[in-house]
Amino acid sequence: MIDFALVWVGIIGLGVLIYVVMDGFDLGIGILFPFIQGQPERDVMMNTVAPVWDGNETWMVLGGAGLFAAFPLVYSTVLSALYMPIILMVVALIFRGVAFEFRFKAHRTKHLWDLAFIGGSFFSSFFQGIILGAYIQGIETQNGIYSGGTLDWLTPFSLFVGFGVVIMYAALGCAWLIMKTEADLQHKMYSLMPKLIMVLLIVFGAVSIYTPLNHPEIAQRWFTLPNLVYFSPVPVFVLILSGLIFKACTQQKDVQPFVFTLGLVFLAFTGFVISLWPNIIPPSVSIWQAAAPESSMKFALVGAVILIPIILIYTFLSYWVFRDKVRIGDEGYH
Repeated sequence: MIDFALVWVGIIGLGVLIYVVMDGFDLGIGILFPFIQGQPERDVMMNTVAPVWDGNETWMVLGGAGLFAAFPLVYSTVLSALYMPIILMVVALIFRGVAFEFRFKAHRTKHLWDLAFIGGSFFSSFFQGIILGAYIQGIETQNGIYSGGTLDWLTPFSLFVGFGVVIMYAALGCAWLIMKTEADLQHKMYSLMPKLIMVLLIVFGAVSIYTPLNHPEIAQRWFTLPNLVYFSPVPVFVLILSGLIFKACTQQKDVQPFVFTLGLVFLAFTGFVISLWPNIIPPSVSIWQAAAPESSMKFALVGAVILIPIILIYTFLSYWVFRDKVRIGDEGYH
């Protein structure tokens, strides 16, 4: 018998992971803008993602629609608890999207659109991290209704996780630019990448220490069998992949830093899932408690089975068509 709740968790989880990877590196490019002052190089940075950036955000829409269809309790509760950072994230994404459209057409005000792109990229990443941190620390519910305060999401932990997501996206963006650019810009990214990975390791370490100390239920999941067996290789693999990134940057490899950084993101996502499983509204509402009626999940699954392959195909084609490196002087986004 098919467990449709688990099927939908897999679909939503896949959508979130793909979104974090794809929109992560193009948000990271905006975060890295302050490190690059030349307008031609900034043009190249934006042109590496200009053909695909809006398609990357399809996966956020898929995740939200999936929650609404399969887990309406999660949709209503989490959005009630986190509506303020979600709205601020969306506003930042709007500024960033408008900056994409206006920056290449502006002359006198181009520096202002640079600021909009930087601010939109930074704050949308930061608020995504705040949402993640607030979700991990738990959402207070009573009879399936959010019962916490307006600012329960604003804690030192959620702010720190927000900073961590900014660093992670910056590292993804840096690795992407190493793969997609050349000459001076690529060399600058080679120099910056190890520094970002060092900061990211500090963030991973701090979150890994703080989370079990302040959340006994997560500590129990980490340090009891069989989860201990699943979780114990994660920090080892994190160190191995970080070492491979340092080596790839030293040897000036084009593709390896991005691939290994994707590995770090996957490990972070894996640790997140292990920490909360099987709860979908931490700390106490499980996947099956929050699931919609089976008939609703089956009906929505029909649409997902049709749409997801279409999204995957056009995403693959977009990246395949624009697979080459971007250089200064190339015709770009206009």
